Amino acid sequence: MSRSETTPRTTVIRSRRVVLPDGERPADVLVQGGRIEQVAAYGALLAGDAHLTDLGDTVLLPGLVDTHVHVNEPGRTEWEGFATATRAAAAGGVTTIIDMPLNSVPPTTTVAGLEAKRKTAEGQAWVDLGFWGGAVPGNAGDLEPLHRAGVFGFKSFLAPSGVDEFPHLATREDLETALAEQARIGALAIIHAEDPAVLDAAPQRPGVHYRDFLASRPDDAEAAAVARLLDTARRTGARVHILHVSSAAVLPLLRQARADGVRVTAETCPHYLTLAAEEVPDGDTAFKCCPPIRDESNRDLLWAALAEGEFIAVVSDHSPSTPDLKLLRHHGGSGDFAAAWGGIASLQLGLPAIWTEARRRGHTLVDVVRWMASGPASLVGLTGTKGAIAPGYDADLVAFDPDAEFRVHAEELHHRNPVTPYAGRTLTGVVRTTWLRGRVVDVAGEPTGRQITR
Repeated sequence: MSRSETTPRTTVIRSRRVVLPDGERPADVLVQGGRIEQVAAYGALLAGDAHLTDLGDTVLLPGLVDTHVHVNEPGRTEWEGFATATRAAAAGGVTTIIDMPLNSVPPTTTVAGLEAKRKTAEGQAWVDLGFWGGAVPGNAGDLEPLHRAGVFGFKSFLAPSGVDEFPHLATREDLETALAEQARIGALAIIHAEDPAVLDAAPQRPGVHYRDFLASRPDDAEAAAVARLLDTARRTGARVHILHVSSAAVLPLLRQARADGVRVTAETCPHYLTLAAEEVPDGDTAFKCCPPIRDESNRDLLWAALAEGEFIAVVSDHSPSTPDLKLLRHHGGSGDFAAAWGGIASLQLGLPAIWTEARRRGHTLVDVVRWMASGPASLVGLTGTKGAIAPGYDADLVAFDPDAEFRVHAEELHHRNPVTPYAGRTLTGVVRTTWLRGRVVDVAGEPTGRQITR
């Protein structure tokens, strides 16, 4: 689509199933100038000079907000890039992503690193795009300038990140310094919480058996790291967010911390809610991520916590790499879980993956929108512009067929590399159309995504 062929300035989108902040109902949505002007009763808005799109029974959702995406560009563009990642996002109903400060080179630990990313991303985004900063040993003086420059907060690791240019906060003093500075400037600290001492003490058996990899990253590693983080947050007053919770062992710690007044939120990911250790085939390293996919009983506990509102967001942690780094057997690799790169490629598939399992468990699309749109938007301060169908919000919208099924073919996804643990699975729910600020996103056309700031 060329810019001259974009959707008219005034549009009415009508559906018998619109997911609104107060529930699902038939409605007309009036879009003007890229924003939602009015939500009216079904059939109440005469088209007039406006363009009318009648979706019938196809559901209208707000565009999803994914606050945990590794785009990897510049520096590791062969793993992923802004063009491929944002096309995948749009195809999956995600209209806003926040990019992680690694695995790009340089990482987003300085203003110069942020500007390198912004320059690279210019003109390459099919959805709106923001950036996290990174808090690493020795860069406390960079945090305030990065915050002023508009990053949404700062990511840190409590265990090695896997890339040398983004070291973890290895000592108590490192963590204390980072959180104290973020508390001072009012920034959000987002944390990869695994304890290196527990990891070092766990059995390390290389090979193709997933059970051996799972044993190398036990629940205790997450629980110990979260306990240490929460203790530091109590002392410093920092606002902290626990990334990609895979283990239900951390849930009691979060509950107690909240009861104590600690400002803590947490997220989990589609792979922890839809996949299980028991079903991972030997040598299929597409399933490897850190922290790992755990067993079915743990998955049930995560779903229970999600239903109770204990997670503010369900986000992808899209962390792809090239097939050779995954050591995939069908690409001639060894299938060694210990040596393979850890990361799940799923940005395009999060909505149908979660909907498939959520519907089976009795949840609704209202729940899914809370987990994947309004919740993540509130985490990063985008409430009022993103994550809901309401007057004043950006007209980021998704036409979603909740009953259609499809089989995942990795080579048909927009991700740069055709690697995903969902390959071959049948999922329910198909994105028919994505609108960004009222314009239909055409992944074969020109990108119209914007860079956004805190």
